[in-house]
Amino acid sequence: MTKRFFAIGFGAAGLTAIFGLAPSRAARANEEQEQGKAFFQKTDTNGDGKISQDEWQAAHKQMFQKMDTNGDGKVTMEEMKTSSEKMQEKGMGKGGMEMMSEKMKMMDTNSDGSISETEFMAASKAKFDELDTNNDGYLSKQELKAGHEKMMQKAHGGASQGMQGTTPQGTEKK
Repeated sequence: MTKRFFAIGFGAAGLTAIFGLAPSRAARANEEQEQGKAFFQKTDTNGDGKISQDEWQAAHKQMFQKMDTNGDGKVTMEEMKTSSEKMQEKGMGKGGMEMMSEKMKMMDTNSDGSISETEFMAASKAKFDELDTNNDGYLSKQELKAGHEKMMQKAHGGASQGMQGTTPQGTEKK
């Protein structure tokens, strides 16, 4: 669920990769903030300060196509794992296998062990609807931030800490 491409440098993500050091909570929060801004700007293709369902779906269609590395129209757990590893190499979060497995089970509605584009896009639409708390058909920066914080609390048993997700932090209002 995502998109902020940059090479590993010597920031917190680079230090983690080189020395195995965990970045500080503040450094992770700052990285997530920047990733969130980049995600919002890239997804808000018409620049109106909000993300429509069409913009959201277009971004997720691109995401699916990137994950479907063999181009067969399905994403397997192995492809999802490879995609997650690539994102981590680029400093974009630390989604664990357990979280990926849960996402896979949730999206694989026909239980065939892979996610079709139809299944992926249905999950994407459901996520948009969940995040659109005021039901206006658009996602604001505040709705994305609140959704990310909720996801992080669930993933960490109530403690919000930085990690990859479909809607990263950093989408605060300026």
